[in-house]
Amino acid sequence: MGAVAKSIQIDYYECNGCGSCVEICPDIFALDDGEKAVLISSDAEVTENVEEAAAYCAQKCIYFE
Repeated sequence: MGAVAKSIQIDYYECNGCGSCVEICPDIFALDDGEKAVLISSDAEVTENVEEAAAYCAQKCIYFE
């Protein structure tokens, strides 16, 4: 049985726009016009840096499914 790939999810409404995820992973996350975090690519992989960004998220609104 192979590993199941996890997808990156952001609870847009919980995001306060602190930007820590963008600082850690600017190739994965960006702030939109409303100053909330969004994914640059919907098929981005969960890497160690992405997990670090989730850990530093002030609102804990980045999670994996």
